[in-house]
Amino acid sequence: MSAPTRSTTSRTDSENTTIGSSTGFRADIQGLRTIAVLLVVIYHIWPNRLTGGFTGVDVFFVISGFLMTAVLLKNRPTSARGFADFWARRIRRLVPAALVVLLATGVATWWVAPSTMWTTTARQILASTFYVQNWVLAGNSVNYLAEDDAPSPLQHYWSLSVEEQFYVVWPFLMALAIWWAYRHATRRTPSTAQVTMRLMTVIGVVFAASLVVSVWYTSINPAGAYFVTPTRMWELALGGLVAALPAASVRSMTGRARALVSWLGIIAILVTGFWYVGSMPFPGYTALLPTVGTALVLWGTPPDSSVLGRVLGLRPVQYLGDISYSLYLVHWPLIALLPYVSGHLGLLDRVSILVVSVILAGLCKKYVEDVFRQRRTHRVLFNTYRYGVAAMAALALAAGGWWWAGNAHIQAEQRAAEAAVADAGPCFGAASMAKGFKACPQDPSAAPVPSPDAAKDDKEVAYADGCWAYRPFTNRPVCHYGKGSKKVALVGNSHAGHWQPALMELAKKNNWSITTYLISQCAPSDTRQQFDTKEVSDRCHDYGKWVLDHTAHGQYDLIITSNRESVLPEGQTDWTKGEKIARAGFRSYLKKWTAGGTPIIVLHDLPYPGNTMQNVPDCLAQNSGNNDKCAGTPTSWKWHYPYEAAAVGMKGVHTIDLTNLFCNEKTCPAVIGGVTVYFDASHMTATYARTLAPYLEKKLDALGYGVS
Repeated sequence: MSAPTRSTTSRTDSENTTIGSSTGFRADIQGLRTIAVLLVVIYHIWPNRLTGGFTGVDVFFVISGFLMTAVLLKNRPTSARGFADFWARRIRRLVPAALVVLLATGVATWWVAPSTMWTTTARQILASTFYVQNWVLAGNSVNYLAEDDAPSPLQHYWSLSVEEQFYVVWPFLMALAIWWAYRHATRRTPSTAQVTMRLMTVIGVVFAASLVVSVWYTSINPAGAYFVTPTRMWELALGGLVAALPAASVRSMTGRARALVSWLGIIAILVTGFWYVGSMPFPGYTALLPTVGTALVLWGTPPDSSVLGRVLGLRPVQYLGDISYSLYLVHWPLIALLPYVSGHLGLLDRVSILVVSVILAGLCKKYVEDVFRQRRTHRVLFNTYRYGVAAMAALALAAGGWWWAGNAHIQAEQRAAEAAVADAGPCFGAASMAKGFKACPQDPSAAPVPSPDAAKDDKEVAYADGCWAYRPFTNRPVCHYGKGSKKVALVGNSHAGHWQPALMELAKKNNWSITTYLISQCAPSDTRQQFDTKEVSDRCHDYGKWVLDHTAHGQYDLIITSNRESVLPEGQTDWTKGEKIARAGFRSYLKKWTAGGTPIIVLHDLPYPGNTMQNVPDCLAQNSGNNDKCAGTPTSWKWHYPYEAAAVGMKGVHTIDLTNLFCNEKTCPAVIGGVTVYFDASHMTATYARTLAPYLEKKLDALGYGVS
């Protein structure tokens, strides 16, 4: 999971106040910010030490909702100027530092990261500039293939996007509540109690509706639910509810009671930091503990004289609260980019990241945040929008140009790859492995085809054609290719799909028509796989039954299948027993599948580079001119192959194993015969798949399922 957001303020910040429970500067809010940002930063630097540190984002959300509601209660948005003033303050407070870090991160990425990251980074600079990064990441979250990509140095901007979207909507909701109060006032001017009641009703409706959506969507698609605004709005609304509470609700409490309530809130936050884990479906109802804990502290307002008040008021704690926004901005790019300079992050690297992040955050706070926040010029409102829009437009144009140039380069590389295939020599691609490296010497310094940049997009056409069932598996697309008389079904997860280019070559030659039944990660089987929610696991299992209905009754002349088991069977925590269960489940499935008499070919899965690297194209880009740096061995790239084992000895089922075209006895090259083999950490490029077609054809002929 990813990171948090902020809304940091200095001791002179007029927004670090409340209208209800207390007035004036609140040191406890700065202390809460310190806790939140440390949860996130430590979680990102040492994810195995503070497994639930991602909940720091939820603390930030509640604080932001609390403060923004307090501001709008104090300065009610009843005119266009009121709205403009509110948004202008947000721009001066948040945009300058965000844009500076975006610019610096873009330059640093270009300087130290492999070229395979450039277009993605440029795209995310655009998304972050316009505060829609959360929706971009939500879209990526359903893409299983994106999991092998290196972490983006800008993915933490998702939470800023959620907050900015909240800031756009919230004044309108506040204005609606005020209008409602005036509309139904018994007097000309509604009382404070009437305004408060209407306000809490509106906020309460938002809170309840968003929480329901959050619980529901998290149950079916937790990866996407983590990022989208509707599942997070209730957390900000919770802060708004606390801000709208009448002052008497807390003033009637003794100082000891307020301290106790606040301690309960702090304990709730810290418990989630140490107890929660990233595999938990989140946010949903599990986000209630850290958010309600934060709300308790905000409502309780621990007295400065209490133990908690004194701890939260310590100078170091206050300082970290002051710089929490900048600290949040700068820490993640350092974590994401430093490995490209130093390699694996050791203890010294991690400690250095923490220290440097604090130093950079202090500088950013002083020379960027404070400068723009405190500047008071002539026509400040007009200049805020003018310069804010100009800066965002300039950065967007630069990022857009970078993105366009990167895509143009990739398209040129793809055309070059197509030309290379058309002019392929006798040792191109898989042919060099089949003939042996003595007959076809490999040049590790030669630029591969496709290039690392283009390799990431060198995928089968099923992706572009929308032929995949993605989580949460509510859709079941079926695609048809060719009009030949021999009907072939290609069934399985993405490790069936990447054989499509080779099969399409055979289809052109041999009068095939190919129908695809492709699903991401899920392997059609009688074994239930353990996805992140029960609903997704159920739909995966149901998909296997649906495939049987559509393929096991003589509808096809040949069924070709392949899978990679990347999701454990239900109830298992490792592959020691999980592989046996997966094998038994697929064998049972094969018995049902062959009942209709259709022959089945199980294609042996590939070696798995993901055991030793993030992904192959990034490695090749980092080690340009030394392709051997990205090679593995048959042992280091070995994975689990339960489906192939399940097919052994079954009537009507045959296995085709082309592993010898990926590895010899000693090595598994990342580039074979001048061709980049993988487009990520486990899927072969379409270019290399096409070079396998003649060898797949021979295997099929030998089994009597001739393609001729």
